[in-house]
Amino acid sequence: MDNNASGSDEEVEGDVKSSVAAELLKNPALFNALQGKLHSMVGMNSGYIASLPAPVKRRLKALKKVQLDATKIEAKFYEEVHKLECKYHEMYKPLYEKRTKITKGEYEPNEDECDWPSDEEDEELADDMKDKAKLEDEKAKKEEEEKDVKGVPEFWLTIFKNVDMLQEMVQEGDEPVLKKLQDITVTFSESPMGFTLHFYFAPNDYFSNSVLTKEYEMKCEPSEDDPFSFEGPEIFKCKGCTINWKEGKNLTVKTVKKKQKHKSKGNVRTITKQVKNDSFFNFFDPPPIPDDPNADVDPETQDLLTADFEIGHYIRDRIIPRAVLFFTGEALEEEDFDEEEEEDEEDGEEGEEEEDDPDFDPAKAKPGQNAQECKQQ
Repeated sequence: MDNNASGSDEEVEGDVKSSVAAELLKNPALFNALQGKLHSMVGMNSGYIASLPAPVKRRLKALKKVQLDATKIEAKFYEEVHKLECKYHEMYKPLYEKRTKITKGEYEPNEDECDWPSDEEDEELADDMKDKAKLEDEKAKKEEEEKDVKGVPEFWLTIFKNVDMLQEMVQEGDEPVLKKLQDITVTFSESPMGFTLHFYFAPNDYFSNSVLTKEYEMKCEPSEDDPFSFEGPEIFKCKGCTINWKEGKNLTVKTVKKKQKHKSKGNVRTITKQVKNDSFFNFFDPPPIPDDPNADVDPETQDLLTADFEIGHYIRDRIIPRAVLFFTGEALEEEDFDEEEEEDEEDGEEGEEEEDDPDFDPAKAKPGQNAQECKQQ
């Protein structure tokens, strides 16, 4: 009797499977919905790839070779982009040079060059209509006081204070020197691919250099070990410059006093020694990178280099081209807006995933809906 019951159960189970399969074939939308749900279960972790037939695995190898060839072409594309960047930089240079002359006070722009609308001018015009005589009086007095001001004082220091990642680097002791920073420029090199940042300083009490430089070298080729991680040119090496500090003015070191006790005699003496000090100017003395690309770099050094590369790229790519907007804060407002948009998009994606997971029921999918529509319900 048990055997008959078992056979009966198997028959029922077989009928149910056949019925479900038939229903899926009748309803492509339902089948697609189920496929969409199962999609996340298919992958390396599920053992799906390992379970594929040998001929399919062989074809996957061919597809990976195709992907590698595509990645190599992508690297060539980025090389061409870099050459284009070098070309257009030459067109930007006269504009950057004019900007420098204005900020340094070497050139006074004429009326046409200053023809730019501003809220302040509108407010002044409204005040002028209210009390013209008083305004003219105050304006004349203000002009008399300001006529000796040249250029745009503390142009670059203000930018450094406005940008979070640079603000963190600038210490109070650095500010008197950074007030003397007159310009930052970039030059590009095609071979080896890279760029150099140039920081121009007026004569100051701290060092004799008129220019400090920071060189960055980039690579634009897929890694042999992990070629599919390639996402374009990346900085892999940087080199600073020697700062010729004047006596007692080195901001990157500080003198500390330390007590030492003699091991046998027991008497104590006080010694002074120099240790590294937090300063923006450590930027020009990055940690050395081993020439051997396979050599291990300790995590702390790697973190410092990663931060350094990010800063160098940001100065080149964002600050130099849009310096005046970072000075006024307009560029910062735009970036904050972009970040808010990205956060909103991420929140939206998370919401979809949450809705997609526990309560999804393919049986409730309506005819004519595709898998994506089902996920978004």
